[in-house]
Formats: sequence, structure tokens, C-alpha cells
Amino acid sequence: MSRRGKQHRNMSAQVDRTKAYGAVEAIELLQKVKYGKFNETVEVAINLGVNPRHADQMVRGAVLLPNGLGKEVKVLVFAKGEKETEAREAGADFVGGMDYVTKIQEGWLGFDKAIATPDMMGVVGRIARILGPRGLMPNPKVGTVTFDVNKAVNEMKAGRAEFRVDKAGIIHVPIGKAGFTVEQLSENLLALMETVMRLKPATSKGVYLQHITLSSTMGPGITLDSNALIGQLA
Repeated sequence: MSRRGKQHRNMSAQVDRTKAYGAVEAIELLQKVKYGKFNETVEVAINLGVNPRHADQMVRGAVLLPNGLGKEVKVLVFAKGEKETEAREAGADFVGGMDYVTKIQEGWLGFDKAIATPDMMGVVGRIARILGPRGLMPNPKVGTVTFDVNKAVNEMKAGRAEFRVDKAGIIHVPIGKAGFTVEQLSENLLALMETVMRLKPATSKGVYLQHITLSSTMGPGITLDSNALIGQLA
């Protein structure tokens, strides 16, 4: 069984595993125990009281983080005609149709997010098996299949995070960079939690927010106090 490095063990020792931290305290601790030599991504993992095998308990959505993700997002838009022009004017990095379908079929994946107008989904469907497993397939449920191309591109560029519950009932969502201020990360965290709470399935029984963990790319996990977070949203 592999062991964690000495540095990771030293940082983990500073985290009280028996404690559920408030948002600000947890973020301050995260910034103290991060040790990567790069600006690590901060991620939230939320164990939800849902059964993803039931379609009516599938939690999937997107949140526009008020302070962005702290990185450049390359956006591909599948559109034609006036919508193609709109996408370019909105700042999309790549815009086209069958030409980009062919490029992707040949192995190109030089983008982070994909948007498509509804009339292009017949074309985009040809690469669903490539985009789907990578979380890149446009989907109307998260607003990436739309005729409002300008809004979609701007949100992607501004810092829009998408999420979907996995088979274990957990969602993993980036909320920024470790180099953000405590206030910026707190605001992003609360925006995420507000969205997750709003998406609670009506058929979900028992405790919805079962466990929430905050961590940086290389740092140890820090348990968040879910009740305190809900209280901040009230």
C-alpha cells in the first residue's frame, strides 16, 4: 500500500479530523496547509443523500461563481449563420460546425467547454461518445444547448462550474484557486451551496447534505460544517 509523502503527512496533522469547520475557518486552514509550488485548485466534494440510479434523484447543474475559477477557459461553439457571428463577438475561442466535428474525431480536444445551438445537435451527436465521457457534451440541462450564445459564452469565460452526481452520490466542484482571498473563496462556496440546495430532488429522503469536504489539489481534506453553511444561506 502506497504512503503519502512526508510533507502531506505534516500538513494533514494540522487538520482536526474530528471537527467540522466553518467556511471561513476551513478556507484559512486550507491556505495554511497547501504546499504545492503552483496555484492549486480548490475543490468541494459533497456527499449527497440521493440514489443516482433513480432518474428523479439525479443532481446535475451549473453555478456561475461570482469570483470565477481563476483560469482561462477555452470555449468551442457549434453554431452557424448569425449565431456563429454572435459566438465570435462574444469571445468564443473556436466556432464552427462539421469542421470541428471532424477535428475532434481525429483526436483534437483543445478546448475546456463546448456550447451548441439546438439546430446543431444533430451534427454534434456524431461525437457524443467522445465528448460525453469527458464531460464536454453540450446539454440543455446545464444551459450549454441554447440559442442565447452570447450569454452562454460570457458565463463560461466568467467562471461557470458544472457538476453532476457520480455513482457514489458525490459531486466534485472546483470553486477557484488557493491564491484567491478568503472572501472570494467564501463567496464562491456559498454560491455553489445555494445552487446545490436549490437542486435537491423532491424524492430525496433523509439528510441531503451528508458530508462536505474542502481541499486543494495536493492538500488534505477539511470537513465543513454543513449546518453552518445552510444557516449562512438562510
